Amino acid sequence: MKNRIGIIVGCLLILVWCLLPVAWIISLSFKSEAAVTTGSPGFLPKSGGGAGWDNYKTVWENEQFRRAIFNSIGISLIATLLSVMVATLAAYAIARLEFRGKKVVLSIALAIAMFPVVSLIGPLFDLWRATGLYDTWPGLIIPYMSFTLPLAIWTLSAFFREIPWEMEQAAQVDGATSWQAFRKVIVPLAAPGVFTAAILTFFFAWNDFVFGISLTSTERACPIPASLSFFVGSDPFNRPASLLAAGAVIATIPIIVIVLIFQRKIVAGLTSGAVKG
Repeated sequence: MKNRIGIIVGCLLILVWCLLPVAWIISLSFKSEAAVTTGSPGFLPKSGGGAGWDNYKTVWENEQFRRAIFNSIGISLIATLLSVMVATLAAYAIARLEFRGKKVVLSIALAIAMFPVVSLIGPLFDLWRATGLYDTWPGLIIPYMSFTLPLAIWTLSAFFREIPWEMEQAAQVDGATSWQAFRKVIVPLAAPGVFTAAILTFFFAWNDFVFGISLTSTERACPIPASLSFFVGSDPFNRPASLLAAGAVIATIPIIVIVLIFQRKIVAGLTSGAVKG
């Protein structure tokens, strides 16, 4: 009984610790600038100090913010699709084929995933300016793929190693080609891993700030995290905290929706192949 109570109390403390910043941002998004300036205490503004949904309306009517949402959706989906396609083929080759340097390839992939992003900004900035990729969608998609591919390859290779080789051989005995066996047998069985890799890739691309702020300069390719940093309001020395909070809440909604809809598949993917492999 005491252990059960301790577990419940521990879980509640973890929930409060994790959800407190979220609740604070949501509260801040409903406050007026006057309430924020005067330091309105508590989660809810005092009487007359709330802006209600006006902050969300103001942010959504901002053309720069709507363009940033479009950029983030397009860039994240393209980067996710390309990364998963390439990672699926690469992970299958690593898991199924025997060739020299297999461990070296995996080690290099892991090293790339752990490489500090900030150290690449300077060279990429100069290179992208010289090649015309600066402030474009491909200029962000390529770096995103560079850092998400290693993680996707590691995740998917663990799933492919768990699939019995006999199932692919049985499909080939029944007349399927190697490509048909891979596409119709192996990939469906590895669907949880493919889905997990896609979710992790999408989250990385959607939440990125360093590449977005450094490799873009206009609304043409600026994603949501970078766009929020340009919300200065009428007074550049007094940032509109409530509008920024409303924009942050709007930018978080797609992630929350994806997690709520696909939470079972996410958990299944993370606990099936990625852990056992």
